[in-house]
Formats: sequence, C-alpha cells, structure tokens
Amino acid sequence: MPQKNKLSLSVQYPDPRLQDSVTRPKLRRWVQAALLAPAELTIRFVDAEEGRALNRDYRGKDYATNVLTFAYSEDQEPEDNGVTQADIILCTDVLEREAKEQDKSVVEHAAHLVVHGVLHAQGYDHEDEEEAIEMESLEIEILEALGWPNPYADR
Repeated sequence: MPQKNKLSLSVQYPDPRLQDSVTRPKLRRWVQAALLAPAELTIRFVDAEEGRALNRDYRGKDYATNVLTFAYSEDQEPEDNGVTQADIILCTDVLEREAKEQDKSVVEHAAHLVVHGVLHAQGYDHEDEEEAIEMESLEIEILEALGWPNPYADR
C-alpha cells in the first residue's frame, strides 16, 4: 500500500449548503488521493458573492468560478521541506449548477473539483494543451482510483 503524505487540512463552510453531503472525511480522502507531497491545505466553501469577489480581486475576472486555488508554496524557503501550502475555494452555487448541467451528483463534481484544486496547489496547470493533457490524465487516474468515472467523458 502506498505511503500517505502528511496532511494538515482545514475545512471551512461559510456557505453551509454542502456541509452535510461534502463532509470533512470525504474531503480528506479526496485530497489525500491527489497529494504528491506533504501539504497544509484549507478548503473553503463559499457562495457566489464571495466567489466572484475573490476571482475579481485576485484574478481580474468578474464572475464566480467553480474552484480557485491560492498556492503559497512557490515562494517557499528551503527549510519548509517541500510542504505544499494552499487555500482551495469552492463556489457552491457554481458547483451545484455545473453538476446539474453535467448530469452528475454534487458530491461527484465536488470530488473532481477538489482533486483539480489540489493538483493546481502542487504546480499543475492547464494553460497550454500539453499541460492540460497531463493534468486531465492525472485527474482521471485519481478519480478512477476513488471510484468515480472519467469527469471528461461525454455522458
């Protein structure tokens, strides 16, 4: 059995709508599956208003998006021992809307977005086609290991 990476996980539900279905134990399992190194992460569930404000203020895009990752590890000091540090923000309104549009359960879509956010926190991106293929392949592999179908397959 592969060694699990050390994880310090904080979960915040200022928007409490998913608190009963997307629980801390589920989040911990999904995050752990996507971790390639030790990490200190916060996952925060927000409404559209907070999601839009964060996306506007930090990315210059004036709309709420499904997941935002604020990775703090790029500027690490060597003594930090390569611990990934990030805040992952999930917008409940967008998550619920997309799940419905994609004919998925909210929990299934949340699992995908958490894995996606954790990979971003570890330096993965999808700015060009090569990066996107690598990141999507990892997401598919991780989600299948967790028992979820390929999130990019047509339904």
